[in-house]
Amino acid sequence: MTRSLQVMMMMTVLLGFTDSGVWTLAAPGGVTMDSVNMKHVLKWLPLQAHCDTAVLYSVQFQGEFELTVLNGSWVDAPECQQTPHTHCDLTYDLGSDSDYNLRVKAACGSKLSSWNRLDRSFNRRDTVLTVPEMVLTGDGGALQVTFDKLPLTAVVKVTVWKRDDELQADVYTMDSEQKVLNVPALQEGVEYCVRAHTALNTQLYSSSSDTQCVSITGPDAAWKRPTTVAVTVIIMAGLLFAVFWSIVHCRADACQSYFHKDPLPQSLRSDWDIQIPLSPEEAELCEKIKVMPGVDC
Repeated sequence: MTRSLQVMMMMTVLLGFTDSGVWTLAAPGGVTMDSVNMKHVLKWLPLQAHCDTAVLYSVQFQGEFELTVLNGSWVDAPECQQTPHTHCDLTYDLGSDSDYNLRVKAACGSKLSSWNRLDRSFNRRDTVLTVPEMVLTGDGGALQVTFDKLPLTAVVKVTVWKRDDELQADVYTMDSEQKVLNVPALQEGVEYCVRAHTALNTQLYSSSSDTQCVSITGPDAAWKRPTTVAVTVIIMAGLLFAVFWSIVHCRADACQSYFHKDPLPQSLRSDWDIQIPLSPEEAELCEKIKVMPGVDC
């Protein structure tokens, strides 16, 4: 065996060790996809290895286009290159309903790990849809249903009916970007109930929200209530002012006629003439004493 052949064999062995990970970091473990309401977040466990610097992670994805048209190439996730976090938001990277392969690797200085892939391909249609949050108001002869935090590309189906008449319910469909549904020309004073759920491509549905009911007020209700309160306050203030003015400007004779004082009962009068009868013995002990003026010496 020549020396050059020995060198080539040695290089092959060394490259094999490097590819197998002997001289590299361990690959990140626990790679999972958390997808709720069309928000797709790839997660993995932090690397348990001694590193003098921060461990940085990089993420790549491969969709149907990359797999078939670009000969199986991988694309870097722009927001998740050399990141210290153990998660990556891929919501806007996974932009089609195709299957995606996902992988992540770690780096510690000049040391690199091998790629670790998600166990199976991910399709955004596998996302979990939660119950939509809604606020219900009925004013001006119309019903308004407001939603918050709706999933992207989904639709919302809203069922509206008169209380105790759900068999005659109407179903309205709106895009998630719309956020607000207005149902006009409803009967004033009638109570309407609403229930809603989200749907994705007619294949995936969320659970229905709790039923909420509200009474529809007329178009004038918005100003009737404050106007009534204001008129009541003005009338009460006028009455109080009239009473106060009458008391201040009342003449003495008029006030006596309007505010006549009833005489006190005999028991409460102060000019009592109290006479205490004396017994004959006490009467005999009493005699009149005449006091003479003093004489100066």
